[in-house]
Amino acid sequence: MYLAKQVSKFQSRQVLQVLRPNILSYPQFRLNYSTTMPESTSPVRREFTIRTAKSKDVEAIASLGSRVFAASFGYSLSSADLEAYLKSAYSNTAVTADISNPNIDTIVATDSHDHVVGFSQLTRSTTEPCLAGVEKTVELQRLYVSEDCHGAGIGKKLANRVEEMAREQGFVTIWLGVWEENFKAQKVYKKLGYVKVGEHDFKMGDCVQTDWIMSKKL
Repeated sequence: MYLAKQVSKFQSRQVLQVLRPNILSYPQFRLNYSTTMPESTSPVRREFTIRTAKSKDVEAIASLGSRVFAASFGYSLSSADLEAYLKSAYSNTAVTADISNPNIDTIVATDSHDHVVGFSQLTRSTTEPCLAGVEKTVELQRLYVSEDCHGAGIGKKLANRVEEMAREQGFVTIWLGVWEENFKAQKVYKKLGYVKVGEHDFKMGDCVQTDWIMSKKL
C-alpha cells in the first residue's frame, strides 16, 4: 500500500469522509460520499448483495473508484497528480490486475439488478513498520460506496464481510490507512474497533499526504 516502503504495487486509502463542497459545503466521504445526490431515493429500503468480484465487474469498479476518489480528493492535489493516480489505480487494466491477484480478494455490493454499488478489498502481504511484531496482519483496502446509496449501510456490510474473510483465513489483526484530515472516517473506524498505531506518507504523483495507520484485533 505504501510505495516508499515497497509493500504493495499501488497505494490506496479509505474513502469514508466529508466532501468539501465544491470544495465548499457538501459533506466529504472517502468511503462513500460524493458531491451529488439523487433527488429522491430511499437507499435504506433497497436490498443489496455482497459477492466476490468477477471479470464482468471491472468497468463498474473502475468507474466507481475513479468517480468517488476524484470527488473526494480532487481538491487536494493537482489535476496531473490526480490523473496519474487514477490511471495507476482505477484503469480497467489496474482493476483487472487486482481481481486476478492471488493476494487480493475483491468483493462487491450489488443491487437487485446486479449493478455494482460498492466494493472493498482484503489484501495480503502488505505491511507497515508500525505493525512490526504484530501477529498475522492483513489489510482492509479500498472501501467505496456509490454516492446514490448513502445511508443503506453498505459500507459497514462490506467492512464486516472483509473482517469475516480475514478471520476465515486465519488472520489475527486487520489494518487500514486513512487520511489524517478525514475526521469522519476516523470516527467511524474507531466505532468499528480500530485504533491508530502509526502514520505513513501517501504519495500521488508529486503530492505527498499523511495517512493514519489504524488496526483492529479480529
